[in-house]
Amino acid sequence: MVKIKIVKTGTMEPMKPFKTLEEEANFWDTHSALDEINEGTLVGFHQANKTDTLTIRFTPKDIQKLREKAFHKGVGPTTLARMWIKEKLSSL
Repeated sequence: MVKIKIVKTGTMEPMKPFKTLEEEANFWDTHSALDEINEGTLVGFHQANKTDTLTIRFTPKDIQKLREKAFHKGVGPTTLARMWIKEKLSSL
């Protein structure tokens, strides 16, 4: 039999901030993030959907332009390229 503990959202109290880096180091030297997980406790996780990968070759000049545009938009170059491709595909 599996024992499941249901915890309402917001019932965990956050830790107080450490005053110094030394205080934090001392705390983690004597504690573990796993202290609250007992034997038999289920830990849930989210698994992202699997996707395929496509390799596209660009000239160094084009890659630099892509990186600059992505930087100004606050995203990575791969994310920006994927956004542009998806926009184009949705308009077909």
